[in-house]
Amino acid sequence: MNETGIIRKIKISPGIIWGSSVFIGLLSSVPQIAALHFNPLEAAVNAGITTAFALVMWYFNIFILTRQPDGKTRQTISYSRLFKSLLFGMVVMFALAWIQQLILSHINFGPVMLMVEVRGILINLVFYMFLHLVQQNYENQTVNMELERMRSDNLGAQYELLKQQVNPHFLFNSLNTLKSMVETSDKDSVDFILKLSNFYRFTLESRKLDLIPVHEEMEIVKAYLFLQMARFEGGFRFQNDLDETVMDTLIPPFTLQLLVENCIKHNVVSLDKPLEIRLYNEADKIVMANRIRLRSGEGNSLGVGLKNIQLRYDHLLSRQVEVLNDGNIFQIKLPVIYEHSHH
Repeated sequence: MNETGIIRKIKISPGIIWGSSVFIGLLSSVPQIAALHFNPLEAAVNAGITTAFALVMWYFNIFILTRQPDGKTRQTISYSRLFKSLLFGMVVMFALAWIQQLILSHINFGPVMLMVEVRGILINLVFYMFLHLVQQNYENQTVNMELERMRSDNLGAQYELLKQQVNPHFLFNSLNTLKSMVETSDKDSVDFILKLSNFYRFTLESRKLDLIPVHEEMEIVKAYLFLQMARFEGGFRFQNDLDETVMDTLIPPFTLQLLVENCIKHNVVSLDKPLEIRLYNEADKIVMANRIRLRSGEGNSLGVGLKNIQLRYDHLLSRQVEVLNDGNIFQIKLPVIYEHSHH
């Protein structure tokens, strides 16, 4: 629908309009053709009059049905427009019947007039209802397409927000760690700055992508682990047992990093009893597992990072992330995404 409030023109093939009009004209002459005293002129005039009426009413109904002065779609029949169509059709049929009377002056005008008017009303009603159904179907399709577009835009916007989620506490903690390292003249402070720079470079580059290879994701994880090791100084251990075949598969950016962050955030990290985190693959799953040593007050929270991952897998692939918790080991199982199977 455009800004002037006129719906796009109903598209009916000219072949359908003319073909149906001629067919109705010929059909209306069948009784005369089958009569004992067949008069070719009467049959031809009757067919011509009916065909002309059908053509006029086709285009008139298309015209009035495509007018929408209030700028709104209609889901019910407009009786005012139906009345206008019937009234116009009666006038047209009266004029055509009068022309028929001029050509065939021997015919009694009264009975003929009644017959052609009834015929015209029936033809007009059929055309009007057919066009109304066509228009309603078109409007329903347009509304459904618009709703689907809005739904797609909304999901796209939500996904962009998910990709742009960066924990501000991580940056705050990293800068505090860097401050302490600089103050103590720690020899690793330069490496820490480089890793922090690389990590946020990865963040900016990967934000534009829906999926990246697992080996690129592992570079992000390595940069993140270096930063966390500098902060916790051996308070956790990370073991990577992924097969090389898995490294070329795909994964949403920052998925593994968010899982590691989730483990560290919700579990006790200490030098006396380091938190153990293991990454490996089994069947068609990438598994992140850690021993459960929840911080006080954590309860059953899965964390923002895990919810982010679950939403991204659901949005991109309509596949579920498995979460297993036996009270001792917490496992996250991610579906392996092969490049040839991704659209």
